[in-house]
Amino acid sequence: QVQVVESGGGQVQAGNSLRLTCTASGSTSTMYGMGWFRQGPAKEREFVAAVRWTDGYSYYGDSVQGRFSISRDAAKNAVYLHMYTVKSEDTAVYYCAATRKWFKSLVSSNSYAYWGQGTQVTVSS
Repeated sequence: QVQVVESGGGQVQAGNSLRLTCTASGSTSTMYGMGWFRQGPAKEREFVAAVRWTDGYSYYGDSVQGRFSISRDAAKNAVYLHMYTVKSEDTAVYYCAATRKWFKSLVSSNSYAYWGQGTQVTVSS
């Protein structure tokens, strides 16, 4: 089992930056990847970004490509989502997830078995 906990959400003005943190614990030595998903008001859950734990290779959703950056600290079992130039449409609950399913697509929520409770990000204009 892997437990994940998000932190860092809150209210931010459009155009500013915010960093989310996710920390994993438990059976982290066999993790394949960690990712961020979000769900805005009246929207379906959307892939944001993910990082492959073995080599740090990262993936991004089209709506955040070029504005968000994901990084990991393997020693701390932590992954960070750096959100730059945020927009109102970035308002959502952001969920961190972890997977031990090797070679599964890290952009698909179906690949992840372990999810955090979510952290709210609200972008004000």
